[in-house]
Amino acid sequence: MSGCGAPHLRTLVHASAALLATGSLAVTLYNGLEERRVALAFGVLVTVGELTRRGGARIREPAPLGAAAALSYALLGEAGGRATHHGLAQVLAVVLAASLLGSVPHVARGQGPTLDHLARRMLTVGFVAVCFQPPYNRGMFDDWGGPAYALLLLALLSLTALCDAVLAAALAHSRTGWPFGPVLRDELRAVCGIGSAVIATGAVMALAVAVVGLWALPVFSVPLLLAQMSFRRYAAVRATYGQTIASLARATEVAGCTPCGHARRVAALGQAVGRDLGLTEPELAVLEYAALMHDIGQLSLVDPVPAGATADLPAAEQRRIALLGGAVVRQTGVDEAVAVVVERQADPYAEQPLAARIVRAVNAYEEKSREGGPGGPLTALEELRLATAGKYAPEVVESLARVLARSSLSLPVAG
Repeated sequence: MSGCGAPHLRTLVHASAALLATGSLAVTLYNGLEERRVALAFGVLVTVGELTRRGGARIREPAPLGAAAALSYALLGEAGGRATHHGLAQVLAVVLAASLLGSVPHVARGQGPTLDHLARRMLTVGFVAVCFQPPYNRGMFDDWGGPAYALLLLALLSLTALCDAVLAAALAHSRTGWPFGPVLRDELRAVCGIGSAVIATGAVMALAVAVVGLWALPVFSVPLLLAQMSFRRYAAVRATYGQTIASLARATEVAGCTPCGHARRVAALGQAVGRDLGLTEPELAVLEYAALMHDIGQLSLVDPVPAGATADLPAAEQRRIALLGGAVVRQTGVDEAVAVVVERQADPYAEQPLAARIVRAVNAYEEKSREGGPGGPLTALEELRLATAGKYAPEVVESLARVLARSSLSLPVAG
């Protein structure tokens, strides 16, 4: 998927979702609501799901309960043993209205859902509703009973989840320029996590409401709410872990070994390069932590390195500092993979893991651009390109050039 047409793709997705939402609202307002109690019950559940949503850059589905309720309503054929007649337009209208209502407090705090999130919600719910509502209303599923009907709902929701993963990856690619393949891989991996809970809950809700009525909604919402709470605790633990590493990384700054903010800049730019090269989310986490702690070996030096700049030191001294850093990282109890990257950042690039190659090149770029004045970034990049024969991996340097070219620096990319 080419990046040149990516912004147009995002615009097309937003426009399609807006057109679908507008048409559904117009049809529903014209025809009125069918089964108002059912519509109100599912609308309330979607609203509650949005009220309990959690934001964050690494959270794929911030409102799992809202998503499950919306998908369940799209797959609802009966309520308490009586056939429903709400149809496709009403499903989308209720889901849209409830999602917007539940987002009001978040918008007031400046944490409202993004257009990408709302567009995905409308298109995925529309997809599953189109696959289910018209055939059901024509009686095409009348002969599907028991396990076959349950498998049908699970199959439709699984297909919807796959389509949503592709859509989310395409939107992320168009918004950030990250390679489509690795982003899609991360999205598909996330489907096996909270996505599987959303699929199962959506199917169970639709089946339970069809048999026992609307009382099934609060009962079957509880497991997903508990799963969401557990996920939040896990996310909080991960955040604390990251803060601990960031605090350890600042030790070199507090001791005067490195300039203020150097580790954070290397970590941010390193992650951008890692995404450009297709690293997965777990690999990016290791890269981030290693980049934050890449200079921690300088704490063990008797004579500090001037300005903490290690890129131009002799190779033997660079390796010594890297090995000291790896030993310090191991003593902190941080993941072994992080220690490996830290201690191998000064090895010949042909022998390094990709994360170590990235840390070495980005660290050198940050040091050289910092010392080079106004023309430092361009000069630093050219120095790295000239050193690709021995010190820096060529694919990493060219990836760095692409990342910088997409930034406000507007640096040229080598052909």
